[in-house]
Amino acid sequence: MDKFIKEEDFCWCNSNKKYKDCHFEIDKKIKLAKLKGIKVPSHSLIKNEFQISKIKDSGKINIAVLDKVTELIKPGMTTNEIDKIIYETTTQLGGICAPLNYEGYPKSVCTSINDEVCHGIPSNRIIKETDIINVDVSTILDGYFSDSSRMFCMPKAEDYKISLSEVCRQSIQIGLDEVKPFAQIGNIGAAIHEFAKKHGYSVVAEVGGHGVGLQFHEDPFVSFVSKRNTGMLMVPGMIFTIEPMINFGRPDVYLDSSNNWTIKTYDQKPSAQWEVMVLVTDDGYEILAY
Repeated sequence: MDKFIKEEDFCWCNSNKKYKDCHFEIDKKIKLAKLKGIKVPSHSLIKNEFQISKIKDSGKINIAVLDKVTELIKPGMTTNEIDKIIYETTTQLGGICAPLNYEGYPKSVCTSINDEVCHGIPSNRIIKETDIINVDVSTILDGYFSDSSRMFCMPKAEDYKISLSEVCRQSIQIGLDEVKPFAQIGNIGAAIHEFAKKHGYSVVAEVGGHGVGLQFHEDPFVSFVSKRNTGMLMVPGMIFTIEPMINFGRPDVYLDSSNNWTIKTYDQKPSAQWEVMVLVTDDGYEILAY
């Protein structure tokens, strides 16, 4: 654990409860897992009640912004128009668009079309009737972060693209079913990878989910090609994203050198991604943004 603390001391999580009445039992389970060689989270990755409530508030804005996109997105729009909708809606609701100027990223959202796996940069590109597009929204509210994304299939998108998006959406629940306190996070990726392969698809290995809440990107990295009973221990209070990137063809991807942000499929076949932000609870999970 991060430091020694007595049972009668106040808990390290700043709950103003005694340690024995707060995180003592959880820490015992963490220590036992560590003795077994399992990677365990530091206390900094376990959010307290106040932090969770603030992250939930951020998540409510993230959901509202994606709801607005769901209402307005259509063929003929440019991805810059999507960016404007997201910036204006987030601002009106009191939030800040987390991607804007993050490590030099120039826009308020990521819009990834067809063979763009993730981090597509909004531009004057027009959304076509046959496109599928991922809109990835991240919000800061009072210094707390949220993150989620949705796929949108345009009215004349081919059936194979629609099926890919639907399997990706279903894979989120497959992953959520593996979110259990004191299980290992690799179980999520193992279940999603198996589900995708069963449908004839591949899963991107290079990019995955991540811890979130106090920062935009935190530990742990959440792989979607992982093995069962591997990875960090999931502990109540941890918050991370489940966001598999599932490809119609090969899993191989590359970074577009024209902008050093957008990741694309090597074979130029489509990719789909859905993302939820999830809290590990005492008896399972709670979705904080979708």
